[in-house]
Formats: sequence, structure tokens, C-alpha cells
Amino acid sequence: MTKMKAVEVREAGGPLQLVERDVPEPGPGHVRIKVQACGICHSDSMTKEGHWPGIQYPRVPGHEIAGVIDAIGSEVEEWKVGQRVGVGWHGGHCGHCEHCRRGDFVLCQRALVPGISYDGGYADYMVAPVQALARIPDDLSDVDAAPLLCAGITTFNALRNSGARAGDVVAILGIGGLGHLGVQFANKMGFHTVAIARGKDKAPLAKQLGAHHYIDSSTENVAEALTALGGAKVILATATSGKAMNATLGGLGLNGKLIMVGVSEEPVEVPITQFIMGRHSVQGWPSGTSSDSEDTLGFSARSGVKPMIEEFPLARAAEAYDRMMSGAARFRVVLKTG
Repeated sequence: MTKMKAVEVREAGGPLQLVERDVPEPGPGHVRIKVQACGICHSDSMTKEGHWPGIQYPRVPGHEIAGVIDAIGSEVEEWKVGQRVGVGWHGGHCGHCEHCRRGDFVLCQRALVPGISYDGGYADYMVAPVQALARIPDDLSDVDAAPLLCAGITTFNALRNSGARAGDVVAILGIGGLGHLGVQFANKMGFHTVAIARGKDKAPLAKQLGAHHYIDSSTENVAEALTALGGAKVILATATSGKAMNATLGGLGLNGKLIMVGVSEEPVEVPITQFIMGRHSVQGWPSGTSSDSEDTLGFSARSGVKPMIEEFPLARAAEAYDRMMSGAARFRVVLKTG
């Protein structure tokens, strides 16, 4: 039987180990993907540390997968061998729960996540249900496509559903793995783009990514700076700090909205009178479906949005994971398997 290389976790808290496995066969409604690149995401820690309820081991992590279909199971239509595809956080849905019946597939009560519910992309090959597949444009490289299937879709989908229109002031809080893409998307969508981060040293990068203004939160009052610009229609919070999110709220304009995509254990404290009189709101946004991934990839290819990445071979997955978790990576780490 044909063998492949894969990186697996054998128990909660265990190390990432390079192993040899049988190449999997796709069942009904599934395809096998020859993985060309797989991004490493902070959420992969849920697999490594066992934080996802009910996760079974051994498990291959990875939910930022770019590759090529190389085998098709029965009951598969529309998809062909040789087709470039990506798989992101949305790895399948049941189609029967209340959320699915209302079309909210990404919030399926039995949602599948690659690298958690089934083996993901830290491998030469992986199998995924057709519900999870997104077409990758020919002019987008595999290593660029992979992070767009998680960090990209999260920021793109939140912004395009935010209610902001071209010309509105849109602020991106944080210039990291999510934020450096959020700034690019905001600019390409025609928003008056403001980047917010700590330190003057980040200003040149913010401007390079497309920010029209940069606010240094370590030396400026963020709310006052946003108000001076007319107030933000949307603040996309990518920073993993409730305290930093709180500091932006006074800068919301009329009908302004704080959208949270960065996860923090700290609460966001809402000033009630301000929110009533300004018709302000706070919202969370959870990634998107495979069709949203496809839209993200297409928009990125047409507009020139690209993640800043560091590449590692599959054999150095453990080192690459540690690099990502340390916060030292600029800004996404990608395993190149193809």
C-alpha cells in the first residue's frame, strides 16, 4: 500500500511527530487532496493540547489547506481530479440541525473542523467532504492561498458583512496574523482605512499594507484619534486583548460597530449611555463557509491581497508550530508539502 508522510499528535499535550501512514482513500461524498501547502494557525493548539471537547487521537492538525484533488469518492459531482482546492476551518456540516436549516452552515451544531474532527493538512494527503471545498484561482499560489483560508476569510468576511460602505472610516485594531490582512482588505474595499497598534515602529508597515492613517496606541488616545477622523463606522478587532478593544469604543461614529474576531479572555466593557445615544453595537464574527473561502480567494487574487508568510518544510512542522506560538512569526507560518 502507498505510504505518505504526516505530522500527528498522539495524545493531548504530546509533541508533533513526523510519521509514515497509509495514504487515505476517499469515501462517498469525499475527495482526496494532495496537499501542496498548509498554514499553521494558533487554533491548532486546540488539537495539540486537547482543548477541543471529544477530540480523538492520534490526530493530524491543520485547517489552512491548499492542494489538488487526486482521487474522488462515490457520489461526488462537480469536482474533478486535478482541480486546485482549498479547505479552511469550515470542514463540513450536517445539513439537518436548526442552524443548517436556516442556512447558517458555519454555525452547524455538528460542525466538522479539519485537523480536529478528522485528519488535517499537516500531511502529504488528506481527505475532506465536498462541502468543505473551495476553488483556488490559478493566479494565486498555494502558500499564499493557505492562510487566506482562515485568517483571510475571517477578516474579509467580517468586513464585507459589516455594513460599512466605500469611503467610511474603518479601523483595524492589531497588525498581526489577522490584522495585516484586515488592513489590506479594508483598503481594497474602498474604506478610509485606519490601522491601530502599539509602537511607532509599526507605522511604515501599516502604510505599506494600505492604511491611510496609523494610530500608535502606546502614545495616543485611540478613541480621540478616531473621533478626530470623524468616528469609525467599523472597528475590526483582531488583537487578542479585551483591554485594547475597550480603548477603541469611544472612537465609534454614529451607528458604529465593534466587530470582534480576535479571541480574548478579557471582557469588553460597553459604555451604555454612549451606545444608546450613538446607536453603537458590538458583534462577533466566526469565519465563514467554503463558498465564503472561495470569495476570499477570488477577491485576493483580483485585488493583490497577500499574506506575509514564513515557509517551512513538513519535516520541520514542530519548529514551525513553536515559531507561530511564540508570536515571533511575521505573520503567518506555512508548511510547504508539495
